Amino acid sequence: MNLEQLRGFVEIAEVGHFTRAAENLHLAQPSLSRQISALEVELGSELFHRARGNISLTAAGETLLPRARRMLADAEAIRSEMAELAGLQRGRVRLGAAPTLCISLVPEVLKTFHAAHPGIDLQLIEGGSNRLIEELAGGTVDMALITISERLPAAGASLVRRPLLSEELVVVSSAAQPAVGEGPIDLAAVADLPLIAFADSYDLRATTDAAFRAAGLRPTIVVEGGELNAVLRFVERGLGVAIVPATVPVDRPELRSVRLVAPVLMRTIGIAHRSDVNPTAAARAMSRVIREAAEYLAARAPETLHLTA
Repeated sequence: MNLEQLRGFVEIAEVGHFTRAAENLHLAQPSLSRQISALEVELGSELFHRARGNISLTAAGETLLPRARRMLADAEAIRSEMAELAGLQRGRVRLGAAPTLCISLVPEVLKTFHAAHPGIDLQLIEGGSNRLIEELAGGTVDMALITISERLPAAGASLVRRPLLSEELVVVSSAAQPAVGEGPIDLAAVADLPLIAFADSYDLRATTDAAFRAAGLRPTIVVEGGELNAVLRFVERGLGVAIVPATVPVDRPELRSVRLVAPVLMRTIGIAHRSDVNPTAAARAMSRVIREAAEYLAARAPETLHLTA
């Protein structure tokens, strides 16, 4: 078994086609087929069901896939670490982040990190916390900024989640056509306003839905299922209000935000990583920059954002 075989296996599993996988890997299709056949012989199991126009994983293939991804991720980490030990100014950091963090914490992190380490390639994977946990387990990200909640799957021994920030949720409306006053607003008043709701995949949607249910309220939803940027644009145009983390409207003059009370809704932002993979020097530097950026944001919004560690 070698890394080229595992890389070919993972690529076929992801694209579902031998020819497209070979093109992505810059290999001839017969060469890739031979690699997979040799791997199947060594493992003593077929990895794919091969039907005309349809490739799917066998039970053995399903078992191998997450392990193959981890092995490839470990190999990449070793290469990066060895390059750094040799004094080479190159490497890669793969950061996962929830969408709401990609317009608040993450831009500050990436700007600071790139200025300090311009030779390190940065890869950002955006997604919900559940998806990012899966990406970590599969070895496709080095660390992830997630929302820590009871809805996340239980952490295994190889996964570490560290709380970083505690953040209030606020109500935003159009600055040009404000639907809320200057002071705090309670959840019952929000329920009577036209509300723009996020897609079900968002951690925020689950949090706000649970809060309305607990209060015995039914919100007046005018649009639902939007992604973050779309929701904010709808709010800016005066279509309705939205409940978002306090850092989202910072530096967005088109939005007016007020604190939400009765109840106060909070979310905990954390950084997750695998404990069974030694972080590269670049990954350790990224962790330090994330902490510094969190401290900077907390200092800018001390009423609604607090460091948790």
